[in-house]
Amino acid sequence: MRTITPLVTTKWLAENITRPGLVAIDIRNSDEYKDGHIAGAVNSPFSSWAIEKNGLLLELPEADELFNAIGAAGIKSDSRVVVVNKTDTPFDLADAPRVAYTLLYTGVKNVAVLDGGYNKWLKEKRAVSDKPVTPEKVAYKGKINEEMFITKTYVEKKLGKSIIVDARTPDEFFGVIQNPFSQKAGHIPTATCLPTPWIWTEEGTYKNIEEIKAMASGVLGRDKSREIIFYCGVGGYGSTWCFVLREMLGYTNAKLYNGAAQEWTADPEAPVARYCWD
Repeated sequence: MRTITPLVTTKWLAENITRPGLVAIDIRNSDEYKDGHIAGAVNSPFSSWAIEKNGLLLELPEADELFNAIGAAGIKSDSRVVVVNKTDTPFDLADAPRVAYTLLYTGVKNVAVLDGGYNKWLKEKRAVSDKPVTPEKVAYKGKINEEMFITKTYVEKKLGKSIIVDARTPDEFFGVIQNPFSQKAGHIPTATCLPTPWIWTEEGTYKNIEEIKAMASGVLGRDKSREIIFYCGVGGYGSTWCFVLREMLGYTNAKLYNGAAQEWTADPEAPVARYCWD
């Protein structure tokens, strides 16, 4: 059972950051962290959580590598973890739920994203520091939830059977523009479109939960047990919706195709649909 909400406010974090068992991880790069960070936050750069592998971006590190990153941040299986990032772009916004989703995958259950991120914290003139926090390292060993990240082969078997969702922009989905990491424009056949940027306001905060719920049910339906497979360009946007659906909206069977359009379109035999709902 959760002991922290999946999305926490800056006010909540300011009031709780010194509580035992709470770990705030700042996933910006080390230079950004050194220039200033939330007082008490640990630096655990995004590059520890998503890597380039076999020519694909934002791939999962091996389990042992993830466990090492978790332990190095001082995170235990019963820790309450808040993921903090900048919110300059939609891709920055997506990185925080990607890390949160990965932590859930490794067995850390109480994971949250800071709404508005470091940008909102700064705007509100809350406590910052340029002194690095050195956590007490722990030996973390969790249980991997294999079903949260799925393969291209798995997706191929589920075409026409499960709900496939492209989380990119509508222009990328329809193939009006080609994603820079894709070999072909368009989407996986049978996929529908639920753009991740719709989730956030222009200020870099999450929209009202009722509005997000309406987006999800309007595209995905109300059966929260049905298998839903998300993908995007390289794995960031898709993981955002997976985190939101599973942790905020109660959808129990959302999964991420992490190879995404980058892997799918690199296969000359893999079909791609364009300019259509198909």
